[in-house]
Amino acid sequence: MDGKFVGLQENGVPLDRVETCMLTQIRKLITSRESPEPRSNTGGAPLVSFVVIVYDMPQQAENTLHSLSAKFQRGASEADYEVIVVENESANNLSPAFIAGLPKNFSYHLRAEREPTPVHAINHGVGISLGQYVCVMIDGARMVTPGLVKNILRGHRIDDRAVVTVPGYHIGEQVQQEAVEDGYGKEQDQALIASIDWRNNGYELFDIACFSGSCDDGFFRPCSESNCISVPRAIWASLGGLDTRFNLRGGGLVNLDLYRRVLEYPRVVHVSLLGEGTFHQFHDGVTTGGEEREVRDALIGEMNLQYEAIRGQDYQRPQTTPVFLGEIPLQVLTFVHASAEPLLGSKRPVTYPPPISILSAKSAKS
Repeated sequence: MDGKFVGLQENGVPLDRVETCMLTQIRKLITSRESPEPRSNTGGAPLVSFVVIVYDMPQQAENTLHSLSAKFQRGASEADYEVIVVENESANNLSPAFIAGLPKNFSYHLRAEREPTPVHAINHGVGISLGQYVCVMIDGARMVTPGLVKNILRGHRIDDRAVVTVPGYHIGEQVQQEAVEDGYGKEQDQALIASIDWRNNGYELFDIACFSGSCDDGFFRPCSESNCISVPRAIWASLGGLDTRFNLRGGGLVNLDLYRRVLEYPRVVHVSLLGEGTFHQFHDGVTTGGEEREVRDALIGEMNLQYEAIRGQDYQRPQTTPVFLGEIPLQVLTFVHASAEPLLGSKRPVTYPPPISILSAKSAKS
């Protein structure tokens, strides 16, 4: 088989400023004319390691992993990156047949986890990875767009302390926490995905999606997290990986904690991939699944209390001035408009220095 299989293992190792900067944030929209495609890595080790966590979501994870494959990604080769799939054992694991067909740059690791958190799985996956950069995807149910790998590599070339993040979306017309109240579930979710030709044009995912709650203020105001965060390995090591005290179901606010810690790391350059995205498929997730609202609200309250106990304060979105990078598919322009309109309509005076580069739409179908 192409994908490597590793058997069961125990626990692993452990609107002020932004409003005045909206257009100048778009400082470096890379086009093929301005910058060559990332060169293939010929040195043996991959440039970036994706660590993807899976638990009780085989159908959704299969879609996600296909979207990370080199045959789906544009402008990147298998030699450029590796995908480490870490699955915490459940009664509904990925099938052996699917695992056997994983691409050569994928490896699969099944673990017996004693705590209801993905923290140990992520730290383990990073610990066995080889890339110069580490890209954490805490939720294996998030499909990605075809330029993601290429543009993560571009982003890291901007600065040796670049942290690259990707905006988040939910499949459906409204965030799944709300949609589930109206009967939305796996069947409707997968039917929406099947209604588009995403395998041939992954940017069509934007046509059936909305901003996730973490990005509900749009591109030009701070987000609370990213479900695809790529970090230089040295910064990851300096932070000590994920904090294992986040031991609540789903990891509590550990992904938000990672997002804030890496973006507030000294002299970090925040690169956001405006034209790419991660798309959450419904899978009975901790905060987006089919449990009663009261149960979910109680768990979220517990998560907030745990964060305050660990960090000594409530969670606050990190204030950054990101460099927006990448091609802009036509499908994304709706989200650009929705992000800009509240700021452009503000009664407060907003002045912008001349933009360094010009925002231009490029069809993802070309």
